[in-house]
Amino acid sequence: MTEIDGMGTERARCVLAPNPSAMTLDGTNTWIIAEPDSEEAVVVDPGPEDRAHLKRVLDTVEARGRRVGLVLLTHGHPDHSAGAGTFARLAGGVKVRALDPRHRLGDEGLAEGDVVTTGGLELRIMETPGHSDDSLTFWLPADGAVLTGDTVLGYGTTVVEGRLGDYLASLDRLRRFAADVEAAVILPGHGPKLDDPIAALDHYIDHRRERLAQVEAAVAAGARTAREVVERVYADVDRSLWPAAEASVQSQLDYLNGR
Repeated sequence: MTEIDGMGTERARCVLAPNPSAMTLDGTNTWIIAEPDSEEAVVVDPGPEDRAHLKRVLDTVEARGRRVGLVLLTHGHPDHSAGAGTFARLAGGVKVRALDPRHRLGDEGLAEGDVVTTGGLELRIMETPGHSDDSLTFWLPADGAVLTGDTVLGYGTTVVEGRLGDYLASLDRLRRFAADVEAAVILPGHGPKLDDPIAALDHYIDHRRERLAQVEAAVAAGARTAREVVERVYADVDRSLWPAAEASVQSQLDYLNGR
């Protein structure tokens, strides 16, 4: 993959965290969002506890004559949230808002239907559980941009740590929403932006349905545990990814068993 620093839209700019891995792809995308004439910016997912990265994000904000007005988290996984407290202090003690109270700084959370207006922005909040129970998606209508966190990635597929039924419902909801508002771009938590949101979401939905059918077939052939399913269905996948695959398979087995 090529360097994706500077990727974004008129109002959203990406600063890539230096934490590439099989799970984080090129690294975590930290999004800086601001109205063109605003003195305040919103930072989404400061990323891991990496002071050099956090300082770079702050320098990027300040280089445009702005200050950080607020930090938002798409979810609480450490590669997105671990640096949030340090970043908030570096930025002068700003608030951190998240769905999960454990990841907040300040009294305000984030929930379905909230609208963030810091710095004149309009960011609308949707709860999209599945990748994690606390996963959120942000809609930036001025740019037609959907910030999906890890619910939809720039390439590859995401791990489902929550309930598969919730994740499938979230994908279906995002597909309908993207069509209704004519979304122009997906800005993911990892990987490059996606300039055809409908095609990306269709791919994700089709992939999940295909995997679910493969898991059903593996169970019918005698697989009983998530590990046994992974050995059959993910035989061509790098074994370093098998533990993550097991988590996704377990969610599929639970789904098939009505849990």
